[in-house]
Amino acid sequence: MSRHSDDHPNPIFPVFLTVFIDLVGFSILIPIFPLLIGDTPFKVTPDSWSYQQGLIMLGFLQAVYPFCTFIAAPILGQLSDRFGRRPVLAFSIAGTALGYVIFAFGIHATSIPLLFLGRALDGLTGGNIAVAQAAVGDISNDSNRQKNFGLLGAAFGLGFIIGPYLGGKLSQPGVSFYGLFTTPSWFSATTPFWFAAGLCCVNVVLILTRFPETIAHKQHDKHIAFGTSVRNVVHGFASPRLRVPLVSSFLFNAGFTFFTTFFGVYLFNNFGFTQGNTGDYFAVVGLFIALTQALLVPRVARHLRDYQVLRFAFFGLSGAMCAYFLANEKWQLWAIIPLFTSFNGLAMANQTSLISRSAEPGRQGEAMGISSSVMNLAQVPASILVGFIAGSVSSSTPLVVSTACIFAAGVVFVLFFRPTYVTDRVPGAAPAAVH
Repeated sequence: MSRHSDDHPNPIFPVFLTVFIDLVGFSILIPIFPLLIGDTPFKVTPDSWSYQQGLIMLGFLQAVYPFCTFIAAPILGQLSDRFGRRPVLAFSIAGTALGYVIFAFGIHATSIPLLFLGRALDGLTGGNIAVAQAAVGDISNDSNRQKNFGLLGAAFGLGFIIGPYLGGKLSQPGVSFYGLFTTPSWFSATTPFWFAAGLCCVNVVLILTRFPETIAHKQHDKHIAFGTSVRNVVHGFASPRLRVPLVSSFLFNAGFTFFTTFFGVYLFNNFGFTQGNTGDYFAVVGLFIALTQALLVPRVARHLRDYQVLRFAFFGLSGAMCAYFLANEKWQLWAIIPLFTSFNGLAMANQTSLISRSAEPGRQGEAMGISSSVMNLAQVPASILVGFIAGSVSSSTPLVVSTACIFAAGVVFVLFFRPTYVTDRVPGAAPAAVH
């Protein structure tokens, strides 16, 4: 039962900002990655290290965040049930701010251990998205639930657009913002993280001053289960309802991680992109994904069910990945964006829909928690492997592996998925099991 009423400030904006900052933190590193190795002013690897060893280090550094989120997200959710959403959100956002500060110091001091510590702390506290989602559920009713979760989805999309853009622009001195502002000469690779830490501090103040506690009955006697993430994954893969969608989701997210983790390095090495260019590119990608979610997905949904869309979306996205590998001119990179984002947006939206509809009645929330655990887990080995693959072959090889992983997701889905367990949530609609 929600405690939100006309006497309390609406908590949706602090929650929106929480999710936005989490996604900024996840994506802000994309244009910074190439600056941490190689011949750059912000190189953190020792001179005795080869470029390939630096790539391997970046793979492990990228893996730390999803691994810590995988472990911590269910625990933060349970703590919020016990102590309330407000204190857990404030505490975790403060931890995220500290993680950004540590990472900035790590770049400044060229300390690899500090980089790992900052990224780990960011991942442990970045699992507060689950708490934010629970808070939105607390304050929502049948009339505004779709609108409130739509705002949460907008925060995801906006964070992924702004994160790379800020990472690229704020790390590069002398960059003009449309003639209105030019970045000072002292801007560096640490600046985006100081900026993000400042945003977190503002968010903490908003949580403490503008966010009313949204649950009326805290579960003080609830036992905190520390192995929830592992049990979620085991339970999900054991379920005949969820097994195939989750296996496809695992392969899809592993492939997408191969793309996002080192695509900035690929652009830097193969096309001479600066961090600002990379930030611009990913911002446009995020914008097109948001447009796909808003315009294309609803129109396709009028004619095709989610599992029917997935039967071609995985293969379309795999083809777009292959096109990236074959591109040899900058204009080709930009031309691929609409194709890539269309299939990516269709795959992401319809995976979420299918997993929710495949769950047993009344257990959609549990299914989405399992899906989140699988998504985070998929990013861990993929991030580590991509470092070794890029280091041992070339920075473009991860695109081939990404293509193969997403193609495999499509093959698994087409060969093994049967809509036997899928039930429609639309009142009056026939269950998909009749197909």
